[in-house]
Amino acid sequence: MALAKNGAEIPLLPKTEQTLFTRENQQLILRAVFNVSTSIIGAGIMSVPATLKVLGVIPAFILIILVALLVDISVEFMLRFTYRGESKTYAALMNESFGKIGSVAVQICIMITNLGCLIMYLIIIGDVLSGQGEHLGVLQEWFGVHWWNSRNFAILFIVLFVMLPLVLYRRIESLWLSSALAVLLAIVFVVICSVMAITAILKGKTVSPRMLPKMNDETSFFNLFTAVPVIVTAFTFHFNVHPIATELGKPAAMSSAVKISLVLCAAIYFSIGIFRYLLFGDSIMPDILVNFDKSSGSSAISSMLNDVLRLSYAFHLMLVFPLLNFSLRANLDELVFPKKPFLATDTKRFVCLSLVLLAFSYVAAIFIPSIWYIFQFMGTTTAVCIAFIFPGAIALRDVHGISSRKDKIIAMIMIVQAVVTSFITIAINIYNMSGNRP
Repeated sequence: MALAKNGAEIPLLPKTEQTLFTRENQQLILRAVFNVSTSIIGAGIMSVPATLKVLGVIPAFILIILVALLVDISVEFMLRFTYRGESKTYAALMNESFGKIGSVAVQICIMITNLGCLIMYLIIIGDVLSGQGEHLGVLQEWFGVHWWNSRNFAILFIVLFVMLPLVLYRRIESLWLSSALAVLLAIVFVVICSVMAITAILKGKTVSPRMLPKMNDETSFFNLFTAVPVIVTAFTFHFNVHPIATELGKPAAMSSAVKISLVLCAAIYFSIGIFRYLLFGDSIMPDILVNFDKSSGSSAISSMLNDVLRLSYAFHLMLVFPLLNFSLRANLDELVFPKKPFLATDTKRFVCLSLVLLAFSYVAAIFIPSIWYIFQFMGTTTAVCIAFIFPGAIALRDVHGISSRKDKIIAMIMIVQAVVTSFITIAINIYNMSGNRP
């Protein structure tokens, strides 16, 4: 995009950067793709299939594409204003446009969103290892029910011996290899689900997917909006844009990495959704891994594939955990200790914050029963602010004078749809919780 005479438009990225596609750049892009994709693909895979049950296949597919496109635009806004100004973090970017209030608002939203995601990961890992309700976990299926494979003890073991060593890495770039393994495990998860679905199709044991939503009354129509925050939360990774871009050091590489990651993640989300909907239909649970146990009664799925599938995704979440913890810890430190030296240089503060966040996540995961509630809460409040409202507001504020008229129109549409959708979703959730569920 060339610079207009009135200064309304500037190039998002320098031309020289756009033409540099060396082997070094390709490696940088690949590493960034792993980190961005891992930041996106977390607990979303678990609850996205439940949105197909609410919306039907066609509307769910359209919604996934629309949210991915809007996320790409919102990240473009962030990158454009970041490279034009001097900000190195999301909070600093908001501070340039809205002062201290803006930076504190984004820090609080990031902390709530990331902490919610970390709690969800531990809940899902607990579901896999120790089950939920009548559904057994892998450890209970293998060894029977004992105190040492109870939910509380299993999650505690993972926190101490898996999560803790990973969260003690001080540079996000150091996690690229674990991110690559996490993406590979997500792809393995998709492949296993597709094999299960194809096997079930050949045996005639699949459920016919519903293409469109089932609407019986006005309340059923408004219930459709409850699926939106789940998808929004599943694509929210804006809190890691600056850490990854800063260590990457090349604007063009970051822009390419984001686009590739969004396409990859959208494909994974929809593939997982349609394959699991074929297998379970309307019996899909908010945490789909709970469906894959011996008590599910699905003879088309072998016990071995069940266990491999569940464990592969549990390991995936263990590898995603440190990425979200990284930005959570950084924003908490920036908010609570704004005048202290860089966190990575202060070992005592770094370790203390890491331990406090792990302990709080563990306690919350024990007492919160379902990931669906966290998804809906974050998707209607903090996640929608991080993904759409804040980037749109930055483009509208336009402190650097670089937003075109088209940018401002898109930003306004982004903010309006986010606010309206969130308001309707919150209202229908309150209505349902009050005992008026249809």
